[in-house]
Amino acid sequence: MLLLPVLYHSIYALLLCQMNLPISRRSFIIGTASLAALAAFGKFGWWNAEAPVTGSIVGANSAMGHKLRDHASFPEPSRSIQKKTVIIGGGIAGLSAAWKLQQSGFHDFMLLELEKDVGGNASSGENTVSAYPWGAHYVPFLTEESICARELFKELGVITGYQNGKPVYNEYYLCADPHERLFMMGRWQEGIVPQVGISDKDKAQYHAFFAQMEHFKELKGQDNRRVFTIPVDKSSADPHWRALDTITMVEYLHQNGWDSEHLHWYVNYCCRDDYGANVDAVSAWAGIHYFAARNGKAANADPGGMVTWPEGNGWIIKQLKAKLADHISSNALAYQVVQQHDHVVVRYLDLLTNTVTEVEASSVIFATPRFVAERLLTTGLNISELQYSPWMVANVTLDKLPQGKGAALAWDNMIYKSELLGYVVATHQNLNRIQHETVLTYYWPLSHLSPKEAREQMIKRSYEEWRDIILEELLHIHPELKGHIKQLDVWLWGHGMIRPIPGYIWGKIRQATLKQAPPAFYAHSDMSGISIFEEANFYGVQAAEALMTHLKHPYRTSL
Repeated sequence: MLLLPVLYHSIYALLLCQMNLPISRRSFIIGTASLAALAAFGKFGWWNAEAPVTGSIVGANSAMGHKLRDHASFPEPSRSIQKKTVIIGGGIAGLSAAWKLQQSGFHDFMLLELEKDVGGNASSGENTVSAYPWGAHYVPFLTEESICARELFKELGVITGYQNGKPVYNEYYLCADPHERLFMMGRWQEGIVPQVGISDKDKAQYHAFFAQMEHFKELKGQDNRRVFTIPVDKSSADPHWRALDTITMVEYLHQNGWDSEHLHWYVNYCCRDDYGANVDAVSAWAGIHYFAARNGKAANADPGGMVTWPEGNGWIIKQLKAKLADHISSNALAYQVVQQHDHVVVRYLDLLTNTVTEVEASSVIFATPRFVAERLLTTGLNISELQYSPWMVANVTLDKLPQGKGAALAWDNMIYKSELLGYVVATHQNLNRIQHETVLTYYWPLSHLSPKEAREQMIKRSYEEWRDIILEELLHIHPELKGHIKQLDVWLWGHGMIRPIPGYIWGKIRQATLKQAPPAFYAHSDMSGISIFEEANFYGVQAAEALMTHLKHPYRTSL
């Protein structure tokens, strides 16, 4: 999303030359050496000479989570209980499974969540200015194939009805205009596709690329199923199209003769936005899916729209939490699952009391990333083949709205050729259009390094280093915000989302993750290769229905 103004970019290029480093789109903010060099030029710290910016690193309880990895010892169980089902994990997948069970009159279950609150990648926060997301922040108009997600949205009031087969979305939740803008060559333009200074060649390649993506939206395979769908597993099995999963997205671009720098930046941004990885690490099938699968329509809005809330998808979490509150146990670290013939024994540590509970259950749903589930109950899956993209998310509280030349402040604000993806304005959905304070949610997929290297760097960096990186960029683009930044907090996602590398989506390893093994069931967006709300919801509902079939509990399918 983010580019420096021309003046600062030139200064930085000079700095790189003096350091004998190559000038590239990855040069900005890629390590401690760059930070030290910039600090030597007196950059960091100028912004807080008058009013220091405070905050901290918040977020997931990685220390407790690592107890599983490190095979830590736990106290002996102090009590035993019985349940029909235990759901491990309180993200969208776990909550969707719980929602489907409860909807079907299946009430004898409990949901264990490691954190102090449910949410997973859809977690959110709130302060006196606004609610804000810590992860996923919108849902595109749902496709026809997203049957269970449509059912949930109808129940939550996001979809209020249907007209001529198209859903009517709640007007309060439709993303307000303007949706997007891009900072390029010192000014803001409407939309994300670069328009400033583009050549006729760029325009021709834009036209060809987008025409191809539109064609893919309705394209069907030999089995008469759409080639690219959400959920993924409703896509065509046509081997001709699945072969796109064996090459990278950048290879696909080059095969079509598309070498426009601006087009490559745009497609790379989209891959980083949805997958946390660059075009040279994402499969072409996944890269095309970003554009071709989203064909949802609305009766009361233009195609290509979305729903969002100040707290992003945290709003969905809040609604599900309210419905399922009696079944949720937070601060609960499930650390062992033992399968015994036709039932399981689940042991979990209450982090508040440091006591262990043993639950004897007829079944269990693992609604966690698969590498976590494998540590709880080993199935022999080679989890080393699973790659996860690390992310940094920051929320910046301001007492002044960002300004700038060109297009007006939008919901999503990107800067050309930046390592960071840019910022979303949490108060954009505020009905009070006269406002002064706001919260900006900054996103940064750490795709400039391998996932392992990025996680290692993530752990080493101090809060002050993260803060300085964000403020250095923000105040280059918005110098008028100096002295108006009141708080900056950082959340680090070590394993933010599954990475759809070539061969994963239609390869053997993902097919292995799809197999249910009663009395153990699996539900997570990992199982699709694409970490979005609809996929997590689909696999949660699917696991719940498979479980009820196994236990011979009647239900009406939502799939």
